[in-house]
Amino acid sequence: MLRAKKLVLLSHCLLNVNAKVGGLANYLGAQEELISYLVQKGFGIIQLPCPEMGCGGARRWGQTRQQLDTPFFRDYCQKIFRPIMHQVIDYISNGYELVALIGINSSPSCGVNITCSAASWGGELHNWSSIESITQELELIPYPGVFMEQIIISLEVKDIKIPLLAVDEADPASSLSEIKLFLEGEV
Repeated sequence: MLRAKKLVLLSHCLLNVNAKVGGLANYLGAQEELISYLVQKGFGIIQLPCPEMGCGGARRWGQTRQQLDTPFFRDYCQKIFRPIMHQVIDYISNGYELVALIGINSSPSCGVNITCSAASWGGELHNWSSIESITQELELIPYPGVFMEQIIISLEVKDIKIPLLAVDEADPASSLSEIKLFLEGEV
């Protein structure tokens, strides 16, 4: 049987951009360069669920880490990751290698080491003097997204170590080069 037995965990929107907040899509359907590379190199792909889509649907507004950093959202993240965690444990116990988890930097959910932040975001839009006053507060901070943080905690509890990689949608070419370079050592 032909099997490389090498797997990657992949943020949902890399395979389905339609799950992203409206206006944030940088490709038509899937991140073709990354997906094609993974398929050509024989990696199996485990698509993570999208917690924002699951909570807010397709018409949701963009949010920041602070808005998602609640006990309710963290519980939801644990709940939707549990079936994936069971797969990970089963694959590992059957000789498969989990090579990497690939997230999306800047995402409030799936950022690996960069997430979006705005401490006072929330409430009614009409209470803000202008959209500019809202967006001026938005910044990127060196911290994981909430879902990614919960995944990391779940993996650590089971003593599962997986390298964390990220697509940087502000500079996809550079981040994809870094991902490929890392994975070349795994092929």
